[in-house]
Order: sequence, then structure tokens, then C-alpha cells
Amino acid sequence: MTQIAFAGVGVDFGATRLFSDVSFTVAPGERWGIVGRNGTGKTTLFRLLTDDLEPTRGSITRAPGLRVSLLEQHRDYGAATTVWEAAAGELAELLALEQSLVEQAANLAHDSSPRALARYGEDLERFEREGGYAVTARIDAVLHGLEFDPAQARVTPLSALSGGELGRLGLARQLMSTAEVLLLDEPTNHLDLETTRWLEQYLAASERTVLLVSHDRAFLSATVDHVLHLEGNTATPYAAGYTDFVAQRAERRLAQQRAFEQQQRTIAHEKDYIARNIAGQNTKQAKGRRKRLERLPRLSPVIGAQGTMALRFEVAERGGDQVVTAKNVSVAVGARTLVERFSGTLERTGVVGIIGRNGAGKSTLLRALLGEHPIQGGELRLGTSITAGYYRQDLSQVPLDRTLYDVISALRPTWERGQIQGHLGRFGFSGQEVLRHAGSLSGGERARLALAILMLSGANLLILDEPTNHLDVESIEALEDAVAGYDGAVILVSHDRALLRALTTRIWILHERHMTEFAGGFAEWEEVSTERAHAAAVSAAEEQALRQVHERHRVARSPTNDPRKELRRAQRELEEAEAAVAEFEAQVAKVVAALEDPALYTRPDGAARAHQLGEQLETLKRELEAGLERWTQATEHVQMRVPRGGAV
Repeated sequence: MTQIAFAGVGVDFGATRLFSDVSFTVAPGERWGIVGRNGTGKTTLFRLLTDDLEPTRGSITRAPGLRVSLLEQHRDYGAATTVWEAAAGELAELLALEQSLVEQAANLAHDSSPRALARYGEDLERFEREGGYAVTARIDAVLHGLEFDPAQARVTPLSALSGGELGRLGLARQLMSTAEVLLLDEPTNHLDLETTRWLEQYLAASERTVLLVSHDRAFLSATVDHVLHLEGNTATPYAAGYTDFVAQRAERRLAQQRAFEQQQRTIAHEKDYIARNIAGQNTKQAKGRRKRLERLPRLSPVIGAQGTMALRFEVAERGGDQVVTAKNVSVAVGARTLVERFSGTLERTGVVGIIGRNGAGKSTLLRALLGEHPIQGGELRLGTSITAGYYRQDLSQVPLDRTLYDVISALRPTWERGQIQGHLGRFGFSGQEVLRHAGSLSGGERARLALAILMLSGANLLILDEPTNHLDVESIEALEDAVAGYDGAVILVSHDRALLRALTTRIWILHERHMTEFAGGFAEWEEVSTERAHAAAVSAAEEQALRQVHERHRVARSPTNDPRKELRRAQRELEEAEAAVAEFEAQVAKVVAALEDPALYTRPDGAARAHQLGEQLETLKRELEAGLERWTQATEHVQMRVPRGGAV
């Protein structure tokens, strides 16, 4: 069965041809990665899929009644006033029914009339029939996975959210959509490592069809089973995951290059024959060959590295060997301490990766290092003769009121026009584009300009705060190569695991206000700390199960004033089951906290201890699951005593 089919699709904007002859089919449950350089048409492809744009040529066929959901469509929250209502989206009616049941259950304590009991029983039956317990727990799980407190989300107004939080809320609303096809446009932008992993697991467990645009190579490798590569004004489908796609693309390009070179040799040979014989004895054969040559379809040269950023970082002055020194450093914002008593050093040629949850204080620590934010205590300083080049996550280093030409001219006043244009050309800005104002640039273009500025700094310390946001995959690869060849020190804050794996020599993990230093790269950190991921997965699964039971308990009426013996006994069983679950829950939380502490994995016996805790966690998990089952049964036992549908 086919859900979506593109056949010879092309799109023109005026005289500009964006792409043509795009053909591929999407079957239910497939997960497609849409990859290509910025400007090749990825967003346009999504507009075609949502019917917001008609193709210039070709046809697009969809299965009858197919519902398609695009993230951008979920930034309009309608009548929702709270975060939870906005996340629930089209399921908000269940929220209203749930709230009504909670209120009715409370009112039954002083009004247990047949009418009130009948209404409560009918509404409860409908709530169960429509999957209310599972749905509300699933909304809570999605909110929690995307770094919202589900309980707080029920009362937090939308107006209280930041731009980044609204973006995550839009993603939550889309994941809760009942559409069969999800279109995800850069869903990992502004997600931290833990949240990105959660999203990977969520998509892997989903049976829905997913088409996603992403620059996160590790995320693509973990999620997609098909790739559509936009390049050279067309698109090529690959029935492969991202890692296999990269290998197949290289083989395809090699074959195309060989065919192109062979054709060029053939053309040169034919032209030589024609030139030698057009006026001689073999003129007839020469004219025949000339006609065949004119009709010969020409192969295009292979699109390779040309057009990507030509980025290189050079050090103007070597600087001292000790680049950064931190001694008992504490950093705070207002009354909230972000980093507490951190000590560490960075050597001249090291690449340190700083990882931690969003909002933990990573960017604030970078600003403190550069003297832009005061420290609460301790000593934090740059070494002797150290000059820093800072790539800011918000790209505020780019002056928006100037042309691109003026931006570079201000940094290199002695350069001639050709040198300025040549430098901008290395970053994809050519011709009249250099006269554009920076404020008119897209996110990807502004990121490339920020890197063009950084390249001129000559700094011997690069501070890179989420540098891969807005860049396409090939630009990220160019950045990776430039940092790998750099002869200075680097501080890298990123959620791009592929970049962290490739570059880092040391990791600083910010967790619960404490910075833990790991003497190895990110790939080694992932290997030794596998039990952290295990703990997070167990915690997430148990939290969802707990939410579902809590949800059932929330809407259950209290039988405190009901004199019937059987109901009182059921209530005692419920209270005992709830107490047992609370005890198991506390034990699980304690083990999870121990496993999530990065310091555990830096100790000599850390791996062995983590393994022991992992086994203990599995035992507790089984006990908690059994306790949850008893609690569920006890709750149902209580609810069975409630008259349904008007019965008394």
C-alpha cells in the first residue's frame, strides 16, 4: 500500500527552476530522512506534501483521507490557554472530560444522590471507552520527554513560555496529533542530548509514517530507514538508513564521475576525428559523427564538495599552554545557582565538549569565562596571551544593520574589494549577494556569515556554542574538518553527537549544578556511561506507567462517606497498594539518581558499580510493575462499586 507518490514532480519559481523529475513513493510506517544543502528545496517539498503548494510539473498522489501533520502548523494553539491544553491539541476534549470527572468525584463526598452517581458513572464509562487513561498519560509522557513538568503544564499559561519552549511545545502538539504522516522540520534544533535521545526512542516506537528534515547525522542514523537526497536540481531516493545512504551516495557519485569522464573522452575522440576528416576523403563519415555528437545527451559533472564552505581557522599567536583555568567556580543567575564549585583546566590543543540539559547553565558559563557574566565565587580565567573567538548560539555577533560587504570590510579595512568578495564567496555569498543586509539573511545564511567573521579572528581559543544549528549536513562536515585542523584550543557546546564524537578530547558534564570532568572524548563517554541511558529509559517507562495509574486514581471518586463494607475494604486495598508503589517508586528514583550522576563513571570502580546498580534497577523495575498492576486492580475494584448509567 502506498500513502504518498511523487511522479516526475518539478517546481519553478518564475524563471528559477528549484527542482525537477522528483519521483518516490512512501509506504505506511516508513521513516524518511530528507537531506540536502540549504536552498535545495526541502521546505518546498514539505509544502507540496501539505497541499500548500502545487507542483509546476508532475503529479502527487495521496491515499484517500490521508492526514498529514507539519510542525509549523502546530504553532497556532487555538483556544488553548495552558501548556497542557496546547499540547493536547485535538485531544483537548478529553482533558475537559477528565477535569469534569475530578470535580464530580470530589463533589460525590457530599452529594451521592442517584442522579450525581449516574452522571459520574456515564462520564467515567465514556472516558474509559475513549482511552482517556492512556491518552492523558501519553500527553504527560510527551511533555516530560520534551522537558516540561506535566503537572505544572496544567496550570502554566502559554504566555509564560520562551521562544525555545514554544518550539518544543509545538513539537509536543504535533506528536500528539492523530495524523497518519508526521512532517518534522529540524525537530532536534534546541533540544539537548537527553531530549534528542528521547525523541529517537519515541519515533522508533511509533507506527506512524515520518518524513523529517534534519542536519543531525546521529539522529538520522538512529531514526530513518529511507533517505531522499536533494541535489543538482532533483532528488534521489535511497531505500537505506542514513549510514548506508552515505556509502551508497559515494558509490553512486564515483560511478557517475567515471561515466562522465568516459563520455568526455569519447566526445574528445569524436571531435578530433571530425576536425581531421570534415574536409577530406572521409567527410561523409565525419558529418555523420558530428550529427550523432550533437544529439548525444550530455552527462553533468558530479556534484561534490564544490559549493560548500571553504572554512579554515588559523591561529595568529600561539598563546600559553594553559588556556582556561577554573578553581572552585560558582555561577548564578539571580538567586539560582547554575554551577557550583567547579575546578578544571583546558590545554592548548584540547577540544573540550560541554554537555548538559537545556537551561543547566552552559551558555552562562561561557559568558562568565569571557567576562560577560559575573561569577558567584572562585576563580575563572583565560591563560596568558589567549584570545577568544566566540560563536554565539543566538548569532548576536552578526550586525544586522550592515551589508555583508560592510561587515567584512570593518574587520579587514585594508582589504581590497576583490579580497572581501573572495572571502564571502568562500561561504556561499557571491555577486550582488554581498550587498544584502545581514538582517535579511535566513538562519543558515546568518550562521555562515558568523563563521566567516570567526575565521578572521585569528583567535587561539574557539568557543563554539551550538554551532550546528541552522547549518546543513555538508556545512557541518566542513566545520568539523576546520576544527579538526585547527591548532588552538576549542570549547564546544553542542547536542550534535556526531560532531562531539569526532572532535572532543575531554568532556565536562554539567548535572545538578555540578561539573564533572571526564578524561576522554564523547565517544568514550557514551561507552562507559551506557547505564545512564538505561536508567533514563527505565525511569521514562515507569513514569508513564505511574501516570496512567495516577490518572485512573485522579478520576476515581472517594468512597470515604460510603458505609458499605465491601467498598471500605476495596479502599483499604487501594491505599495499601498505593503505599507499596510509593515505596518502590522512591527506591527506583534513588537508583536512577545514582546512575545518572556523571561522577560515578569517572571512578576506578565506576563501571562495576554501575553494572550492579543496573541489575538492582531491573529488579526494582519488576517489583514496581507488579505493584502498579495491584494498584490498578485495586482502583478498578473501587470504581466497580460506583453505579454506572443510572443504576443504583
